[in-house]
Amino acid sequence: QDMLDIEVKPSPSRPHWYERHVQPCMAELLGSALFIFIGCLSVLEDSGGTGRLQPALAHGLALAVTVAVLGDI
Repeated sequence: QDMLDIEVKPSPSRPHWYERHVQPCMAELLGSALFIFIGCLSVLEDSGGTGRLQPALAHGLALAVTVAVLGDI
């Protein structure tokens, strides 16, 4: 085996300060705001027959959308 066949991998560069600090904070703020906003709206128009199901489904949907949209951050 040749010793020249060894590949040298460059060390990964550190992410920019914006990606390390600002993006996660903005994602947390946006996700929490969406989660709380959707949850509060789900109990405003309570039709009486849904009981606890409507707020539970609304929170689950809000959480699923938040994870799908902001999951990469």
